[in-house]
Amino acid sequence: MAETGAAGAAGTDGGKQPRSVRVVLLALMIAMMLAMLDNMIIGTAMPTIVGELGGLEHLSWVVTAYTLATAASTPVWGKLGDMYGRKATFMTSIVIFLIGSALSGMAQNMGELIGFRAVQGLGAGGLMVGVMAIIGDLIPPRERGKYQGMMAAVMALAMIGGPLVGGTITDNWGWRWAFYINLPLGAVALAAVGAVLHLPKKRAKAGIDYLGVALLTVGITAVVLVTTWGGTEYAWTSARIMELTGLGVASLVGFVFWQTRAAEPVVPLHIFRSRNFTLMSLIGFITGFVMFGATLFLPLYQQAVQGASATNSGLLLLPMLAAMLVTSMVAGRVTTNTGRYKVFPVLGSALMIVGLYLLSTMDTGTSRLTSGVFMAVVGLGMGCLMQITMLVAQNSVEMKDMGVASSSTTLFRTLGSSFGVAIMGALFNSRVQDVMSERAGALGSKVTEQSAQLDAESLATLPEAAREAYQYAVSSGTHSAFLLGSVIAVLSLAAAVFVKEVPLKGEGPGGKDTDDGAPAAAAVTEPV
Repeated sequence: MAETGAAGAAGTDGGKQPRSVRVVLLALMIAMMLAMLDNMIIGTAMPTIVGELGGLEHLSWVVTAYTLATAASTPVWGKLGDMYGRKATFMTSIVIFLIGSALSGMAQNMGELIGFRAVQGLGAGGLMVGVMAIIGDLIPPRERGKYQGMMAAVMALAMIGGPLVGGTITDNWGWRWAFYINLPLGAVALAAVGAVLHLPKKRAKAGIDYLGVALLTVGITAVVLVTTWGGTEYAWTSARIMELTGLGVASLVGFVFWQTRAAEPVVPLHIFRSRNFTLMSLIGFITGFVMFGATLFLPLYQQAVQGASATNSGLLLLPMLAAMLVTSMVAGRVTTNTGRYKVFPVLGSALMIVGLYLLSTMDTGTSRLTSGVFMAVVGLGMGCLMQITMLVAQNSVEMKDMGVASSSTTLFRTLGSSFGVAIMGALFNSRVQDVMSERAGALGSKVTEQSAQLDAESLATLPEAAREAYQYAVSSGTHSAFLLGSVIAVLSLAAAVFVKEVPLKGEGPGGKDTDDGAPAAAAVTEPV
């Protein structure tokens, strides 16, 4: 059997990967796509699901249950991989995800669907972390840049193809197949990983830190619920939001305190002594904040103001995603060939600031070509950041902490997306409602009373004056949201400037090892 361990991953033929490693990488990309594609597909199937199962008042929980379970379980999966072995943990997460998918497809009411989506989310939490950590085991840091394009391509494919695939499956096979489609893909990934992936087995002497897991789960759950419910289900100053905020802060403070005393902490705090790791966590948080805010408001702007069809909403993001894909591939290749990477966080953050500012200048007269160019600038910035943050974070810790480093970086990006959607969404909704009241009076207030985000069908029924007012209001709302994003992105640039460029381990061009004979995938920790 070909060697697929970390040390042998780079190979001796100019860095060419053994066939078995390429098979594993294909399986990892399939697993990554499962995790990213799911919500995209389910979103387009939701109207049909509600029509059959009812429970419209609980609709948001179908997404929230999945998101909560994914976020809360992410750091736990990373730690379990470090303690008990990456392969078994990753395969377990795939199995749980597939069980949740099968059960969701068989749900008979909305309550069952929400519960089964939570099971699916538990598995999904281990998919992304497992992919990143296994790549960290298999591929030396110097060589990982080559695979950034693969991961960026999967992300772009999921975001563009998800709504299209979801609509096609729902229309032709029924909404249950939006879940069942995961089963054959997951089975292929499971079989390939089981047959070909060989990593050292581990067995930690210490037990699982149950108190740490409980405190972290409660803290993350409270944070996600605050960002999900705040300004929508409950007012930001309501007692429920205040209670959740207090619970979240208390749980997370207790978690940090306990991690300094636990025998086998879920998130060992020593990894944050690395300046690069801490900076990459901050940059990942801001990237998630900006990216998911952009993907939420750009289609809304193009549909409401530019008259684009909601059916092909994924295609509306093509300029941004294509630019992100190309830049990610170039950044990865340059990093592999030169071993240098600091330029990409700095350049990416600067491009993100400029691109978001350009998006904030869009109004009711902005053409699709112009908005596409603005989106491409943001995509160029995100392409410099999306995978480099994980690469540098993994290079900043020891191999024994690869799992928690991967999961922590993923968690910060997830939390960033929650805060981005919540804060930019609150600003957008407030601005839309204010402008509608100013320009359309009582009718404008009534139009946006239930929601500041109208679908195409609702928009078409409005009187012309109200429709024009709404288009102006949406452009004003997106201006405020993207301007805020541009300001927040300045923090990413400030963090990137302080990144210390530590040499990446592994082989450079021509097969020359960059660490004078040290193991190819060994990590290095830079001084603070």
